[in-house]
Amino acid sequence: MSDRTFTLDDLRRILLESAGAEEGIDLYGDIADTDFEQLGYESLALLETGGRIEREFGVSLDDVNLSDITTPRALVTAVNELLAVDVAAA
Repeated sequence: MSDRTFTLDDLRRILLESAGAEEGIDLYGDIADTDFEQLGYESLALLETGGRIEREFGVSLDDVNLSDITTPRALVTAVNELLAVDVAAA
C-alpha cells in the first residue's frame, strides 16, 4: 500500500531531469495553471515525463491521454487519482 502523493515539486524535478527547462522559464514560479506548451514542453517531453512518473511512482498512465492534460496542476491531479486508486485496490 502506498501513501505517496505526487506533488508539483515532484513534477518540477522530473521535468527538469527528463527534459530540462527553456531559458527564461522559471519552473519554481507559479506554474500550476500554465500550459505545458508555454513552459516549453511539447508532447515528446511530456511522454518522457510520463514514463518517469510511471517508473518512480508505480502508476500506469496508459489510461490517461497526456495530450489532453495541458497544465501541471492537471497532471498532478491525474497522477494522484491513479495513486488513490492503487491504494483503494490494495
